[in-house]
Amino acid sequence: MKVMKFGGTSVGSPERMKNVASLVTRSGEQTFVVLSAMSGTTNTLIEIADYLYKKNPEGANEVINTLEEKYMQHVDELYATDEYKTKTRQFLVSEFEYLRSFTKDLFTSFEEKCIVAQGEIMSTNMVVNYLQEQGVHAVLLSALDFMRTDKNAEPDPPYIKEKLSAIMADNEGYQIYITQGFICRNAYGEVDNLLRGGSDYTASLIGAALNAEEIVIWTDIDGMHNNDPRIVDKTDAVQQLNFEEAAELAYFGAKILHPTCIQPAKYAGIPVRLKNTMEPDAYGTIIDNVIVRGKIKAVAAKDNIVAIKIKSSRMLLATGFLRKVFEIFESYQTPIDMIATSEVGLSISIDNATHLDEIVDELKKYGTVTVDTDMCIICVVGDLDWSNVGFETLALDAMKDIPVRMISYGGSNYNISFLVREADKKRALQSLSNLLFETTCANGN
Repeated sequence: MKVMKFGGTSVGSPERMKNVASLVTRSGEQTFVVLSAMSGTTNTLIEIADYLYKKNPEGANEVINTLEEKYMQHVDELYATDEYKTKTRQFLVSEFEYLRSFTKDLFTSFEEKCIVAQGEIMSTNMVVNYLQEQGVHAVLLSALDFMRTDKNAEPDPPYIKEKLSAIMADNEGYQIYITQGFICRNAYGEVDNLLRGGSDYTASLIGAALNAEEIVIWTDIDGMHNNDPRIVDKTDAVQQLNFEEAAELAYFGAKILHPTCIQPAKYAGIPVRLKNTMEPDAYGTIIDNVIVRGKIKAVAAKDNIVAIKIKSSRMLLATGFLRKVFEIFESYQTPIDMIATSEVGLSISIDNATHLDEIVDELKKYGTVTVDTDMCIICVVGDLDWSNVGFETLALDAMKDIPVRMISYGGSNYNISFLVREADKKRALQSLSNLLFETTCANGN
């Protein structure tokens, strides 16, 4: 069995929903399908919740009415028979009455999560009804029956596997199984969500639980590109990445994938393929455990970086200095991206400046502090093991005309990173593309 995930734009209109139905049925194989909410719906549901937080039920009802009208129009476009138009309308009427029920009661974060979950519940019901109207043997399984997080708000794989296996045993023989992405229950049985990675995370967890043949994540781009196509000329989809390379690219700016969401697939040894719903026959990108030696794969960029430098003679030959510095960042729940040290200095980059003033104020106890804002991390990803002589030199040559604030190399076998000004980002990305990928192609890699 394959697991396929489709995001909000892939189910963003009746025409797109029909396209999804065509993609999941064309092979004739058993397929488990994970769907997001229709594009724009989650934001609208959050807007409804915001009105209710502000004790403005009138504003909430107005948004609910507008959303209901939009969905009812979709019904006429999606279904051909009165039977399925009526069936879906009745379901949607009950959904919007459910949303209106929140305008009469006390509103908390629990109620907000219940409201936001309805986007996926509506999209999956609409698609399964369309498949059944087309004569496809399809069934809808509620993610709330098997997808759960533990007391640390992390997914609970043993529970998911046990519950989903039992549900699948009770629903044998269907061609298409459909469920909601993103939503789940927490350890206390309340409606919640997976946060990081959302529906991609759901697909990866399901693939691992079912020991799927492959997990296919359908998006609106033909795989992960070797550079940012919005900024750089002549980018190409990378045909193969190992899980470590994909995670590095996702963390450092490749928006197509969240770095956390592929971990369950990685640990289960299940390949993840990224495909384009607009070009379904394109190869896309396969992510697996295969390591291709001697090849630089891609470049990514992460914006809104702040660089902090602490200079102190007390650091020289001192023990405990780094611990004290790191404890400051930990106390403000601020992760560190890059780090470089010398005998009397320490440079750190962060991507969350929420507590920057407090952090800088505390760091001043230990030395002179300088801050650079509007910075950007450029990340070069591939087989960058130190034994690959000359690979780091290629990246450095491409950056020879770009002012570089920091370099990180050696912390990972798959990454060399440069901290530059955001103003130099486009020039740096284009230069790396021109040199790295033309050179590696010329070398037959």
